[in-house]
Amino acid sequence: MKTNILVIAGHDPSGGAGIHADIEAIRALGGFASTLITGLTVQNSQNVRGFRLTDVDLLRQQAATLLEDYDYQAVKIGMTGSVAIIGFIAELLQQLPGVPVVLDPVLAAEAGGSLASESLAEAMLERLAPHCDIMTPNLPEAQALSGQVSVADCGGELVKRTGCATLITGTHDATDQVTNHLFSADGEQQWNWERLPHSYHGSGCTLASSIACLRGRGESLANAVADGQAHVDRFLRNAFRPGQGQHVPDRR
Repeated sequence: MKTNILVIAGHDPSGGAGIHADIEAIRALGGFASTLITGLTVQNSQNVRGFRLTDVDLLRQQAATLLEDYDYQAVKIGMTGSVAIIGFIAELLQQLPGVPVVLDPVLAAEAGGSLASESLAEAMLERLAPHCDIMTPNLPEAQALSGQVSVADCGGELVKRTGCATLITGTHDATDQVTNHLFSADGEQQWNWERLPHSYHGSGCTLASSIACLRGRGESLANAVADGQAHVDRFLRNAFRPGQGQHVPDRR
């Protein structure tokens, strides 16, 4: 049987990020994704122009129906969009004890454009992150969540506050290499990757979903993080440009 992954995230009509990216990444790693779509966005490969959130009662009905049928080996959380949806997700996770949870704390799209309300970051830290095994912010997201500036200070503050391991990605740095830092109760690890020549749509979703699938297959957190990055590097090296904006990882 395939590994069942529950994905809670938003829909990107351009096909590059969000639910599309999650399903493709999970399938590429041998898993099966079922979805709770938190919102519909108005975006393309160049920018986000708006979004409309799903009614929480509908999400709750969908979740209850899925849990009647499926057992899950991991959960991946992407765009939440509101404090109310965060509350619903926190309640849902309590029904999945022991299941690894990966949180991609989406506050904005890679191409620009907010995907969050102003109060979202605090609710994410207080109500959601403590239920998760790992979160995967890029540096701007880590700074917004922690109130710190340096990578080390951001990682240390987030682990201290939430107890959740934190992988801070270096895709937004102006460096020759992309350096990703994992902070956890066991200390810090880092990985260096060649910085590829393009800007990419959906790389963060792809990474978080890859880690979730690998965790669902039974890999340790450290191994899932390392292997997930390697898969994403491969997807990015085969990326293509479907429109006039960012490139999209070829997740296969």
